[in-house]
Amino acid sequence: MPAPFHLAIPVTNLADAEGFYGGLMKCEKGRSSEQWIDWNFFGHQLVTHLVAEMPKLPGPNDVDSKAVPVPHFGVVLNMADWRALADNLISSKQRFVIEPYIRFEGKVGEQGTFFLLDPAGNALEFKAFADETQLFAK
Repeated sequence: MPAPFHLAIPVTNLADAEGFYGGLMKCEKGRSSEQWIDWNFFGHQLVTHLVAEMPKLPGPNDVDSKAVPVPHFGVVLNMADWRALADNLISSKQRFVIEPYIRFEGKVGEQGTFFLLDPAGNALEFKAFADETQLFAK
């Protein structure tokens, strides 16, 4: 297994972050204070840090004829877990930036992907490969 990453992101409300990451995404809550919360984000450390306002974001990039938010972060799941997460979010009536679909279908790097925003506006991508050897394929 690759080494876990550590990522710190800004949020404007820790209670909203707790509802999203702890509730909807079912991430285990770790250490916390009045200014931040650590999350087990699919085996990686994600820290939500309280800020007064969110930074201004650039416009999206076009990928596979979709407006992909920049910046964004996320994880690569196996296909079964990706489908289960997508189904859970759909049944929870989660709003997507880009709904779950198969990107680059029939081409190198074919992958399932979807994008959503957390309550603070941070963009997240979740992807999966039917053939995991395609992760870095050119």
